[in-house]
Amino acid sequence: MLFRHASPPTTIAPRFRPDSALFATSIERGLNVARIGAGMARSVDLLHVLSEHLPPVVDCAIDCLRSQRKFVGAGLALPEVRETIARLKVPLVQSGGVELAVYTPEDQLVLSPMLDLWIYSRSDRWAFLLVGEGLEQVASIPARGWSVARDEFTGAPDLVAAVEKTAERLTLRLE
Repeated sequence: MLFRHASPPTTIAPRFRPDSALFATSIERGLNVARIGAGMARSVDLLHVLSEHLPPVVDCAIDCLRSQRKFVGAGLALPEVRETIARLKVPLVQSGGVELAVYTPEDQLVLSPMLDLWIYSRSDRWAFLLVGEGLEQVASIPARGWSVARDEFTGAPDLVAAVEKTAERLTLRLE
């Protein structure tokens, strides 16, 4: 009989981002900044959920690094923007490479191309909302062990098509 021993359980996901969702806050140039450390799907979901706390009229910007196209729109109805974010969830999580911002003069929710969520605000209310969503506040978010440069996002025709449909649906203009 060969030597046998139990293999230790391995999980890959925690290597890239911890299972728990964390956030860290700071003040930069007079703005309250919250950086959220969560899994990719959780970050996209949090963008959708937290956008509910914005006023009824918002602005939106989408920068698709894969197609090199930027779309912007102002004075959009929040329910329509939230619906389009919900439709983009699956393609975004599958591919990344799109920067999506929903903002007002007071608040800005930004999903980075690496699917990190950032909140910029003139008030500190977002920290309370993040705690209410089950996130844990920490002093700093651990650095990611890997990264992709902006020019390395290529392909993903399904995501590019979804972004273009979103821009059309929201009547965003090409910048």
